[in-house]
Amino acid sequence: MSFLVEENPAAHRFEILVDGALAGFTAYLPRGEVRVFTHTEVRPEYQDMGVGAALVRATLDQVREQDGRVVPQCPFVRAFIGRHPEYADLVVMPV
Repeated sequence: MSFLVEENPAAHRFEILVDGALAGFTAYLPRGEVRVFTHTEVRPEYQDMGVGAALVRATLDQVREQDGRVVPQCPFVRAFIGRHPEYADLVVMPV
């Protein structure tokens, strides 16, 4: 199973493709270099396979590469960062 995470700026979300098929996304509101993550969704047939974690990890890595910051309003993104403190430096207070 191959994962590819790409930003879709027009839709304000990062999308994960599994073997070429759209498997999920994490949506954000852009606020300058800050992205306010509001919702993460994984299609039912891809749940419990690590797709959500792969999506958020790759998303946060891309945000870091762009020198961006995040506000994790989405419970899934917030919980992921709580379990992976190496991403805590990306978190800022709501803007």
